[in-house]
Parts: sequence; C-alpha cells; structure tokens
Amino acid sequence: MATQNGSPTDTQAPALNVLVQYVKDFSFENPNAPRSLGAPQGQPDVNIQINVNARPLQNAEFEVELKIEGGASVSGNTLFAFDLTYAGIFRLMNVPEQSLQPVVLIECPRLLFPFARQIIAEGVRGGGFPPLMIDPVDFAALYQQRMTAEAEKLQTAGQA
Repeated sequence: MATQNGSPTDTQAPALNVLVQYVKDFSFENPNAPRSLGAPQGQPDVNIQINVNARPLQNAEFEVELKIEGGASVSGNTLFAFDLTYAGIFRLMNVPEQSLQPVVLIECPRLLFPFARQIIAEGVRGGGFPPLMIDPVDFAALYQQRMTAEAEKLQTAGQA
C-alpha cells in the first residue's frame, strides 16, 4: 500500500483519466442563406440525434466518439444542419471488467458532452442564428436503450 502525505492510499482504486479531447469532424450548413436569416416564418422544428461509439486502443485506453447531428427547419425548408464528431482518449485503470463497458459508454460521453454542446452552440451562432443550447443528455438511458436493442437483435437472430 502506498502512502501520500503520511497516510495510506488505495493504489487499486478505479480511475478514469481524460488524456485528450478533440474535434474529429464538424460541418455546418446554412443552405438557404441569406433568405434563412430573415424573420422566422414560424417556430422552427429542431431535430437532434446523438450516438456514442468507442474502440479500445492500447494499455487500458479507449477512444470514445460522441456524434451529434441535427438541424432546424420551418415548413420543410432547412434553416441549418450540423454534424459533429467530438472524441476523447480515456485511460481506465482498475475498473472491474463488468463495469468497463458502462463506464466507457456512459461516463466518458458525459464528460465530452459539455464541450460538444458549446461547439454546436457557437457554430449555429456563427451561422447567423441564435445559439442552439442542446438539453442535457441521459447517457445511462441511451446505454440502456442500446443494450436492449442489441439483446433484441440477438434474440431475433437466434430465432432465424
């Protein structure tokens, strides 16, 4: 057991470290400018989709991608569209095997989300619109939906 400032510390405690985070891909489209920048002709319909992907690297490190795409339209006319892939490299130490997938697919994107949200807000504002402030995301619910969908897919494949 190691000591720190004269007191014992648990060297086997689980740890999650963010090594780096970065924009992997970002696009913003304002296809109907300058017409789209005038007074709105009604309440815009905003559509946002979020997906999380992860892949192992080496030595307990994972690249986690948070993909957010969406846009806004009024009466079927596109105001703007965006597509952001924001990623990070995370190191997980002493995380039990059964907890590894939930930590990677829930906690890591939770740490990335505020930065991705800010990039989208600034991109939309730079396109001539009010900043789009995406509501907080429940990554645990997204993870649960993903696990349920995968289980149903396996069950369906097993019946075929």
